[in-house]
Amino acid sequence: MTFVKAACAATVTLLILAASVSAGDKVDDHGESMAEMKMVEHTVGDLTLTGAFARATLPNQPVAGGFLRITNTGDMDDRLVSVSASFALKGEVHEMAMDGDTMRMRKLSDGLVIPAGETVELQPGGYHLMFMKLNTPLVEGEMVDATLLFENAGTVTIPLAVLGKGAKSMDHSEHGS
Repeated sequence: MTFVKAACAATVTLLILAASVSAGDKVDDHGESMAEMKMVEHTVGDLTLTGAFARATLPNQPVAGGFLRITNTGDMDDRLVSVSASFALKGEVHEMAMDGDTMRMRKLSDGLVIPAGETVELQPGGYHLMFMKLNTPLVEGEMVDATLLFENAGTVTIPLAVLGKGAKSMDHSEHGS
């Protein structure tokens, strides 16, 4: 009878947890919802990093993009020099820009300047983190870590929430609910 009571209590707990998470709101291994993750800030030196996410990938897809907002509250420019992640053999800082009528993507060999007192958005169709030679697919609802190296602020490892393949930001308002 004790086993039955324990099983019932566990089931009720799971049902309460499931009901407390809104429809479509994924939960990571630490019990944080994706909505809560968009509010998480990481600070390194004078830089504040928010809204970090990556897009889910298909099995055997060789590349993935990473995105976030970087605010420099200092009085000196900084530079995002490099990125790495355990799920990819190679990471680079990239830019997508129009070249005439053609959208082109290129590695920023000198890194990305984060001007003093300004915010730089790494977003689809613009500046972004590029992860190449993935050794595992990125699965929607999971979290992955990326390590960013800044010229002045140093190194910081941040979690990226893995969102759907078409996600444009951690803000889900473009989905209509």
